[in-house]
Amino acid sequence: MPALYVMIPAALLLVGVAIYIFFWAVDSGQYDDLDGPAHSVLFDDQDPNHLAGIEEANHPEQPPKDPPRV
Repeated sequence: MPALYVMIPAALLLVGVAIYIFFWAVDSGQYDDLDGPAHSVLFDDQDPNHLAGIEEANHPEQPPKDPPRV
């Protein structure tokens, strides 16, 4: 029985912290775009309509390699 006096407040504190972290994540935009990262795997990085392709075109680190001609 004395263990319940410690475990119940500890459990309530843990639930309170979990709820606080959840609402912080929602407010900071962690769950805004759930489909974007899943679909970005399907696009080629060289596609000019893809954000990674646009960034690479604006700030190239090295010149793009030409594909081998057959």
